[in-house]
Amino acid sequence: MKFVDEVKIHVKSGDGGRGCLSFRREKFIPLGGPNGGDGGNGGNVWFRVDNSLSTLLDFRYKVHYKAERGAHGMGKNCHGKGGEDLYISVPPGTLIYDDDSGELLADLTEKGQEILLLKGGMGGRGNARFATSTNRAPRHVQPGIPGEERNLRLQLKLLADVGLVGMPNAGKSTLISVVSAARPKIADYPFTTLIPNLGVVSYGGYKSFVMADIPGLIKGASEGHGLGTRFLRHVERTNLFLHLVDISSMQEGDPIENFETINHELERHDPELLAKLQFVVLTKQDITEVREKQQELIPYFEQRGYQVFCISAVTGEGTRPLVEAVGLELERLRQASDSETTLELP
Repeated sequence: MKFVDEVKIHVKSGDGGRGCLSFRREKFIPLGGPNGGDGGNGGNVWFRVDNSLSTLLDFRYKVHYKAERGAHGMGKNCHGKGGEDLYISVPPGTLIYDDDSGELLADLTEKGQEILLLKGGMGGRGNARFATSTNRAPRHVQPGIPGEERNLRLQLKLLADVGLVGMPNAGKSTLISVVSAARPKIADYPFTTLIPNLGVVSYGGYKSFVMADIPGLIKGASEGHGLGTRFLRHVERTNLFLHLVDISSMQEGDPIENFETINHELERHDPELLAKLQFVVLTKQDITEVREKQQELIPYFEQRGYQVFCISAVTGEGTRPLVEAVGLELERLRQASDSETTLELP
């Protein structure tokens, strides 16, 4: 499935139906009077979260969305039928912006969450509504009120508990393929991963968390280099980072310099990202030179307050302790968040 995380669409709610101009004309009933019915209200436009969706791909093939208009009023005081509401399904993590003003209209994150975004137009009144003691044959009706319409920009930010960051070929895709059922493309060249990959990771027997492999982080990513800012926004919702560092000779550049470069790009994109908890993961422990070199690097990270894990995603060495540590840390973060929420309640 093609991954699409930003689209522009045009949405319009239903127009209100026109009121009817009609008079009662029946045998033996002279001067029957007005009996024109009201028009129906136009349909509303709703957006709702569908957890079975993970991309905005469908919006590439259909750009214009319009709710049903209300039916016109009819004679014999028959009111027009109201238009059906239009429900547009989006994946969790979708942000809805007004494309003209840039205003954020909705942030849809919860399963089954719905929001009324455009209200349908009101139906017009028929001439029966305007009959008075001094105007018994009104010929005035109201047209329906047009529905609202907007140009919208939908932007998807993946919802994940853990984000994998690091230089290309640091082993992110291999790790997520080992600890979850995700099957990303894996190869020995940079930018193998062109789209974010999500995987559900089990720990503690029956618990789980969602891990996201974020591609395209290199020097200058915050300015658009590589895959740039296209995917940097997907790390904004994560609670914890696993920063994968490749210290083998296959990785270009100094490992510490690469580590600081990625953190610098995260900070330039959003300073709050560096406030998130970050575990350092030294990868490719199945290579002898890595085992020899890691002892020189571990003190550098520990002195700066990082918890360090050494793994080999190929052999599975160290992956289970890493997963368990991440799961326990996420539980601690959730409990701390719940406690803060409770304290804020009046």
